[in-house]
Amino acid sequence: MITHFRPAFVLLLLFSALTGVVYPLAVTGIAQTLVPTQANGSLIARGGVVTGSALIGQSFTKERYFWPRPSAAGTGYDAASSSGSNLGPTSKALMERIKADVARRGGGTVPGDAATASASGLDPHITPENALLQLRRVAQARNLDEARIRTLVAAHTEDRDLGLLGQPRINVLKLNLELDTLLGQ
Repeated sequence: MITHFRPAFVLLLLFSALTGVVYPLAVTGIAQTLVPTQANGSLIARGGVVTGSALIGQSFTKERYFWPRPSAAGTGYDAASSSGSNLGPTSKALMERIKADVARRGGGTVPGDAATASASGLDPHITPENALLQLRRVAQARNLDEARIRTLVAAHTEDRDLGLLGQPRINVLKLNLELDTLLGQ
């Protein structure tokens, strides 16, 4: 019987070492060599201090900043609680939250991403339409000309991936950091 267990045990140890140590180290080494920024979390630093990641949204609530789309992740953009709200289209709680988000944006018709959370609750992007909806508020709060901020929004608009996948989008953290840099803050 030991003659049957011995090869199985040796193979278990071999494949555990290969898949648990060798393969992860090889993939990490390749990623660190080819795409080190992405491999380290796409971190954004300002003045030598990490302010966030280009991959995870952050909560901005001051009038002077562009606001991200709502988040259903924990208390808002909590990566440890990444998930949707699981509230269905007939949920009163969901409808109340959407109405509050629409009212916060000035009421009327707003882009979908201004009132709905992403599936993960961590989406760092907003649509150009959402940014343009907020443009007047940000310009007034910063005492800047709207045309200047509109140019900044256009410069931060990322096109579709490969020209056809996804939608045009703006990374809120990058845009807000650029606004602060523009004013030397």
